[in-house]
Amino acid sequence: MSKSPVIEYVEIPVRPEPVMPSACQTGGCGGPAPDPRLRQAPPSFGVVRVNGVEIDPEEIAREIQHHPAPSGETAWQAAARALALRELLLQEARRQGVSVTPDEDEAGRVETDEDALVRALLEQQLELTPVTAEECRRYYEGQLHRFRTPDLFEASHILIEPDGEDEASWQAAEAEARAILAELDDDPELFAAAAREFSRCPTAQQGGSLGQIRRGELVDSVQQALEALPEGTTARTPVRSRFGWHLLRLQRRIPGQTLPFEAVRERIADMLEARAWTLAATRYVAELAQAAEIEGILLDPAAVEMAHGHPG
Repeated sequence: MSKSPVIEYVEIPVRPEPVMPSACQTGGCGGPAPDPRLRQAPPSFGVVRVNGVEIDPEEIAREIQHHPAPSGETAWQAAARALALRELLLQEARRQGVSVTPDEDEAGRVETDEDALVRALLEQQLELTPVTAEECRRYYEGQLHRFRTPDLFEASHILIEPDGEDEASWQAAEAEARAILAELDDDPELFAAAAREFSRCPTAQQGGSLGQIRRGELVDSVQQALEALPEGTTARTPVRSRFGWHLLRLQRRIPGQTLPFEAVRERIADMLEARAWTLAATRYVAELAQAAEIEGILLDPAAVEMAHGHPG
């Protein structure tokens, strides 16, 4: 199975194109362009070298944008670590005489020569045991909740909006909502007619129907009230949200179903293979880091493995 390089797991992302400066930075607001000799130096917290090769401070400065952090120093360290790891892999690829032709993805983007070297090195060095059907089955049986379709709720609502933001407007809207509810009982036809007449939601044209919704698609207060309703009933009290007062009706509840093993077997295999590949790549990078001479940034192998181990 073809896999992408481990770049995203060992913090060695493809180096981005430099970000274009804003109009204000270039004098686009009407002032003259700044003298390039006065350009601010890139942030630096020390010199970083990998086996004697210095990482360009400007490269680190460009890389920082991909490593948001609470402080400039933390972001710099993450960016420097990513580029140091990348340099480590590139040096090893060249030492081993790796030769490769850059790949082109489905969108026509061609990987850089350096990305191709990293990919080829890892493809050559990582030895993986194919995932077996038994391993997939064990994962499936231990994680059945991951392979269950969501519960669905076939529901309708009527939205009564207040005329203003003051409390008096909200109270008036609530009174209107309660008066409408008093006439509805559990009759679906009456509910649909009331929705077409009174609801301020676009669903009014469909008799208030929300269709089949999943848990989490509605605001919490409305979702909780809806799930508490028996099938085929209308809530006896309106529910408030930031949008207004909701009159709710639950037509039916459709429980989720556990997908059969054969339907998800391939997906499980892909996930397990990707996990094993990531872990193997992490260990390989850790071994290279342990044998290398790294200056200016900490690349402790144990720390690398803990920080970039496979997902749980």
